[in-house]
Amino acid sequence: MPIFFSQLIVRLRVLRSWATPIAVTAVVFVTAWPLLLLTEGTDSSIVEPANYWWWFVVTAATVGYGDLYPESAGGHVVGAYVIVGGIVALTTLFTKLATVLEHAKGTRMQGAIVVDASDHVVLLGYTAGRTEGIVGEVLAEGRRVVLCVWDDVATHPMPQHDVDFVRGDLTDPAVLQRAGVDRAHSVLIDVRDDNEALAVAVTADHILADANLVVTLRDMARSPLFGHVNQLIHCVQWHTPHMITEELESPGISEVYAELMTHGGASTYLAPLPQSLGPLLVGDCQISLGRQHGASILAVRTHGRLLVNPDWHTELPAGSALYYVAPRRLTSDEITRSLSTADRD
Repeated sequence: MPIFFSQLIVRLRVLRSWATPIAVTAVVFVTAWPLLLLTEGTDSSIVEPANYWWWFVVTAATVGYGDLYPESAGGHVVGAYVIVGGIVALTTLFTKLATVLEHAKGTRMQGAIVVDASDHVVLLGYTAGRTEGIVGEVLAEGRRVVLCVWDDVATHPMPQHDVDFVRGDLTDPAVLQRAGVDRAHSVLIDVRDDNEALAVAVTADHILADANLVVTLRDMARSPLFGHVNQLIHCVQWHTPHMITEELESPGISEVYAELMTHGGASTYLAPLPQSLGPLLVGDCQISLGRQHGASILAVRTHGRLLVNPDWHTELPAGSALYYVAPRRLTSDEITRSLSTADRD
């Protein structure tokens, strides 16, 4: 019988309203009491208001404790009527709940949701494998992630991740607003080619507020085009996913890397700690080389280990490798003269 009612209700759309189980329960509750009065008589304890509501609840729910029950044949018919009414009401309620849950799941999987988050990261575009790696690094930073893709991605490509999914035309402001681009902390445009990236950047720049906008490019020579859209757009080489995620959290960091790898200006160099000097502390080297030559030690290699951003109290024996950034390469004599006075600075 429950299966019959379930199939019947699925076919009757009018019964898939939240009001239906309430209406059915109310009608059965109101009509069953006078019928019990007629069949059981006014002397029966079951028709007393204090008892009737309890009997109705346990009977309609098909629990049937047996503490109160009709004794006449007519009363049995009324009891069956209440049971059937309860089954109808409960089946309708569960059908509605199943419909709501199925719709919510379908909406999430098909990218039809409206994101209500703020201070999150929005990824515009999807490339299988690559995007999963970027999402993993962003999630590790503790940021909420929204993936917004073109319509050709039919369903959520990574439902196993805690990622919101929005689907649509990435050049449509309404789609980007559904993804919360206007409230985001950072927005990454990582689409299929550089021309597409420019079109999406124009739309995103139009609606975002204070978000950090990062664009991945196959050809970095095209980055000046994005400057015409907004000078604050950060362009990153497409094939450097780790640098992309760093740029999302630290705007401008890719420009620092690019400057360090560009010939001219400040660059990175390697120099051994002169053998003529005794052991020195990293802090003494930082102060002496920085004060006299504008150099900063980025890393050292000592005892076979590479230490990036070493502690200033780390002791460096003679021959240790110093990796530093400076306007030019320092000669061995310049390093020796600077560090020989380190203990007196």
